[in-house]
Amino acid sequence: MKQQGAATTESTFEPFAQGWTQALASIQALGSGGKGDGHGASWQIPQINFDPERLQALQQQYVSQAAELWQQGFAAHSLGDRRFAGKAWGSNPVASFSAAVYLLNARTMMELAEAAQGEEKARARLRFAVEQWMAASAPSNYLAFNAEAQQKAIETKGESIARGLQNLVNDIRQGHLSMTDERAFEVGRNVASTEGAVVFENELFQLLEYKPAGAKVYERPFLLVPPCINKFYILDLQPDNSLIRYAVEQGHRVFVVSWRNPDESLREATWDDYIENAAIKAIHTVQEISGSEQINVLGFCVGGTILATALAVLAARGEDPAASVTFLTTLLDFRDTGILDVFIDEAMVQYRELTMGQGGLMAGGDLASTFSFLRPNDLVWNYVVGNYLKGETPPPFDLLYWNCDATNLPGPFYAWYLRNTYLENKLAEPGALTVCGEQVDLSAIKVPAYIYGSREDHIVPIGGAYASTQLLGGKKRFVMGASGHIAGVINPPVKKKRSHWIRADGKLPKTHGEWLAGAVEHPGSWWTDWSHWLQSHAGKQIAAPKSYGRGVKYKALEPAPGSYVKAKA
Repeated sequence: MKQQGAATTESTFEPFAQGWTQALASIQALGSGGKGDGHGASWQIPQINFDPERLQALQQQYVSQAAELWQQGFAAHSLGDRRFAGKAWGSNPVASFSAAVYLLNARTMMELAEAAQGEEKARARLRFAVEQWMAASAPSNYLAFNAEAQQKAIETKGESIARGLQNLVNDIRQGHLSMTDERAFEVGRNVASTEGAVVFENELFQLLEYKPAGAKVYERPFLLVPPCINKFYILDLQPDNSLIRYAVEQGHRVFVVSWRNPDESLREATWDDYIENAAIKAIHTVQEISGSEQINVLGFCVGGTILATALAVLAARGEDPAASVTFLTTLLDFRDTGILDVFIDEAMVQYRELTMGQGGLMAGGDLASTFSFLRPNDLVWNYVVGNYLKGETPPPFDLLYWNCDATNLPGPFYAWYLRNTYLENKLAEPGALTVCGEQVDLSAIKVPAYIYGSREDHIVPIGGAYASTQLLGGKKRFVMGASGHIAGVINPPVKKKRSHWIRADGKLPKTHGEWLAGAVEHPGSWWTDWSHWLQSHAGKQIAAPKSYGRGVKYKALEPAPGSYVKAKA
């Protein structure tokens, strides 16, 4: 009997032992082979090694936890994961057990990835690949294993499955996964609705001017340059969270660049084109319309990178058009690019240069998918399950509507941007780049600068945002906000949410960690601090203009938000 029990125990744990061996082999296979970016370029991941003692400890931990799980059998499991939080998972012993086994395997795989030894970029790529693998393999993603979806199918007599199939067909037709009920929104009606007009346009952008809130405005106008990778109305979603409307209400004469969504006619547009014919053109146009020699400018994300390049080019030409500059979650020094670094290497950049460096378009849908898979459970599989397995329509959400409203990029622009910023970080090196015929030196930007970074930003890491303080030549103020890339920026004071950090002594040491050691947390939005700072550079108040633009040359062409923002990728 004793021998029979031992044999039974051995056979019981054999699948777990095999699972461990397969998991380790899979990790090592990722290390020896690599994984593509999904568009033809391959990752170069060196051989992955493990410390034997650490590996043995992980194996023992896995077997111990597996034994505990097996002893519990089909009893209710405490899963602690919102994907399996529904009552149907707890009331279905088989489903609960399968979820518990998955979570154990997923934890172990991620711990294996963390334990891998090697060059840091290779380890980051391994972690990313394993995260994608684990997210995709969750039993909640498949109708055959999803207890909630099965229960709903039974309760609706199959209608949920029929609706799910219809949702899938609709998403295939529209070319992207639905994250919100897009029928609930219309650009210009209930998003991007702040009153204004288009006062200039060329092949790259429309310039919007907004109606003043009162009888007076500050004499120096305010120009916002948003990212061209997305549409500008992230800054004007709703009246109560619009940064554009907030600036108008603070008494500024506000102008915004609304980028054109590139089509084949812009397939050869370059970084130089965007600097000369968009950023610099917008600055000069606002100067002409307002009659002010100096203006206040703001750049957000890639818009900040474009704006900084434009200001450096103008400085090289002896022009000083900005009274102040604000950078929101912007990278100027690309040493710390966070999770996006896993996609960037020489092979990937060369592939982009060969396929679109001389002409072509980087599809907006591909860019949107890349950013979504940075958070696969929240921005991909959550909607796969809800839309297709459960047949649900996602609720209306303005931020996710904007997120799905993708924009293309001209191939030459995109290839130049990848090589000279993310790959080679030349923008941070004085004189390393020539743009629009001028050598670029960011230290030549000697105007007062307000630099904002978000603490949990996964696109512009807080250390990367802070690094701008070491490059610019003027007086600088750095502020850190809570939350991520978008939620941290779009944080109006009336919401009384989140916090921001300021260093009272104004010192800007070399690293963000050193800065944070002397910073103090303040409750609520950073917008009020920024507003007081901007007002100090806005000049005296003057009579607000009674019409948009100026004269015949810059007359109102159409109401804001204009037509460029409505073009679909």
